[in-house]
Amino acid sequence: MAGDTHFPVFDLARFEAGSPREKLALGAEVDAICRTSGFLAVAGHGVPDDTIKAAWTKAEAFFALPPERKQSASAPYPGYPYGYLAPETESLARSRGVEAPPDIKESFNGGPARAPAGLVDREALAFCFAPTIWPDAPAGFREAWSAYYAAMEDLAARIMRAFAVALTLPEDFFGPFLSAPVSALRALNYPALASPSKPGQIRAGAHTDYGSLTILLPQAGSRGLEILGPDGAWIEVLPRPGAFIVNIGDLMARWTNDRWTSTLHRVVIPDGGGAERRQSFAFFHQPNWDAEIVALDACLATNEAPKY
Repeated sequence: MAGDTHFPVFDLARFEAGSPREKLALGAEVDAICRTSGFLAVAGHGVPDDTIKAAWTKAEAFFALPPERKQSASAPYPGYPYGYLAPETESLARSRGVEAPPDIKESFNGGPARAPAGLVDREALAFCFAPTIWPDAPAGFREAWSAYYAAMEDLAARIMRAFAVALTLPEDFFGPFLSAPVSALRALNYPALASPSKPGQIRAGAHTDYGSLTILLPQAGSRGLEILGPDGAWIEVLPRPGAFIVNIGDLMARWTNDRWTSTLHRVVIPDGGGAERRQSFAFFHQPNWDAEIVALDACLATNEAPKY
């Protein structure tokens, strides 16, 4: 398994302060990354440390609660998008038709704070804009979570501006698609392993994400996140201090007519130990519910037909 020595880092603050020429040059770097691995670290993001720390510590305190206390915030029925999911209730590998044991993780999931005014689509209201099932402990959980969610929504919109430049589009091109995004935030807890895992069982099975982009905050110093490289080998992605890990999702791959890559990734139990508790945050960014996603002209060669 190769390391992540050459894992790229993109400085968002440098991009935002750059001249039009500098932005184009940096955008070209992003385009090259998204054509190959589809994963990059984003530094210079501007999210306040206090916002990150508050959400992180509240999630840590929530996962430390007794199981029956956490279950009080459980999703009310299978398939409900938000609330608490207990350990070994999900197998991400099955999203790709691969039979695998359930993942060794638990999670808390939350969606948008409110539905946009005038939305009457019952499917949207019942799923993407369904109420988050909030836990009754620890105190301040909802406030810290909501502040982090808002910060991620803002950061995702800023990254999408960089993506637009990377695709040689106007910087504000994606703005109309993002007035009421149907994003979701997930806090993940991978418990310490007190006994050997089942054959073929890992912490999160190999999968691609579904949306436009994912903003991941892994635990400092943690190991186990891997991406599938172009040569078919798994590459470990290590946390970068002060940076988020961002990856392309299936929707963005379709939007770019597969010019950009939605990369297969997983969380394994590291060789030689590393089976201690691990926590992360994943923000899954999606455009508006009613956004029409068609292959971008900028991603089509002359006379090339869209794949989707």
